[in-house]
Amino acid sequence: MFSAPDPGLVRLRVSLRAVAGVGLAVTAAQAAGLPLPASVTGGLAALLALFTVADPTVRGQALTTLLLPVVGLPVLALATVLHGSPLLRDTAWLLVVLGGVYARRWGPRGNALGIFAFMMFFVTQFLHAVPAQLPVLCAAVALALLAAGGVRFGPWCVERRTPPPAAPVPPPGTGPARPTTRQAVQATAACAFALALGQTVSDERWYWAVGTTWWIFVNTASRGETLVRGFRRIVGTVLGIAAGMLVAVPLDGAPGPTAALVAVCVFGIFYTAALSYSWMTFFVTVMAGLLYGLLGVLHPGLLALRLTETVVGAAGAALAVAVVLPVTTHAATDAWIQRALQCVHRCTSEAARRLAGDEDADPAPPAAELEVLLGRVRMSVAPLVHPLNPLHARKARARRVLELLDDCARQVRALAAVAADPDASHDARLTAACRRVETAVHALMTPSARPALASVPVPVSVSVSAPAPAPAAVEAEALVPMGRPLSEEHPALAHLHDLEKALAALDGPLRNPAGPSLVTV
Repeated sequence: MFSAPDPGLVRLRVSLRAVAGVGLAVTAAQAAGLPLPASVTGGLAALLALFTVADPTVRGQALTTLLLPVVGLPVLALATVLHGSPLLRDTAWLLVVLGGVYARRWGPRGNALGIFAFMMFFVTQFLHAVPAQLPVLCAAVALALLAAGGVRFGPWCVERRTPPPAAPVPPPGTGPARPTTRQAVQATAACAFALALGQTVSDERWYWAVGTTWWIFVNTASRGETLVRGFRRIVGTVLGIAAGMLVAVPLDGAPGPTAALVAVCVFGIFYTAALSYSWMTFFVTVMAGLLYGLLGVLHPGLLALRLTETVVGAAGAALAVAVVLPVTTHAATDAWIQRALQCVHRCTSEAARRLAGDEDADPAPPAAELEVLLGRVRMSVAPLVHPLNPLHARKARARRVLELLDDCARQVRALAAVAADPDASHDARLTAACRRVETAVHALMTPSARPALASVPVPVSVSVSAPAPAPAAVEAEALVPMGRPLSEEHPALAHLHDLEKALAALDGPLRNPAGPSLVTV
């Protein structure tokens, strides 16, 4: 996992920056004479600012960072004021959950602000903060955000050279059909269940169940994704508690070694977040144990209680996605695959126009968008290719779909690169090849068109902007000189042929009515 490819060492640089930002935030709080609970709050605020802010531009990231205290400090104040009123406190937190998840409809900024608001409520429960502590907690958050912003937007601004990939626009919808609305209702119901059951397990550490449920609902879109994420959360927690027993308990809060290990955990959280949710949870769990040691409340029974509350939170998430506005893995996966195929069509169309001499056409943006969409497809299909999935036929078909979509992405990238070459020339056969690719895409997206994949007419709404091929162009397509590879004849034509073959091969695993359904989770 730690040997996974890291182009440009972006993940390494972001992880080291996080250690520097969190360390600077805690150091500033300690230098200002703030108590230990305030320093913990500041460190968490800096971690969240560096972890959750993911706008596609540096300017957008700066604006979101400025908005974090606008959202977070009122929630922090509300949580401390309501500390002595359990019913009002619980109701307020559920409203924060509802609003925080719904805010994801506004993209990365809404997601970051929603997470920050939730975690400000969470940290008051973690520290059992009371109103008298509010001034120092707010001061710590302000110092932390200044420190995190200074590190992020100063000389260590990784995003200036390597901007983060743009998140795909959520599927459209209204009311409960809108993904963010549906998930807001699901998350609120799940957190209510976790809160109620968690408090029966422990009237002091129940908030871990709510926190588990919240984070399980981050970056999931279907029942299967949520179940897999809950399972991985439990696995990471079990491993983290085992490590905490071996490391955090013996240290018993010794400041120097604990601070060093917390820095290692911060690095691990950021370095593994994009690779493995279980490993990220492992580092979060170990860090929580170390912080409990610093606060002087750590003992083996507390770590065991943490595991119990995690199971309660995961159960709440599983129950909610099963009975509250459920969305199957099939529906979610199909929606993302449809969008990926539409992106293939757009890239092919733009490439054809560019090769025909249209300087305004650019296949690079849809090619980049395709990579993001395929990432979402992989997440959606993850429950089917999970090692514990007993349905081997469906697992094999899901893997075949991913292989073919990856092949499509490779051909699209290569086609975009050829089209970007100023020396590339238009070939009369390109138009016909592009139309066949679009016909294949249309057939995959239109079930009634499947029986006649090779003969479906291309509708006006999906036809390329290039002129229709003349009979001579169609005839020319078959006149490739014998003995010369197609890639030498015209690279773009070769990529289009390979793309057409990959799309045709997708028809079987995606749409075969005779075989078992690909997904029914």
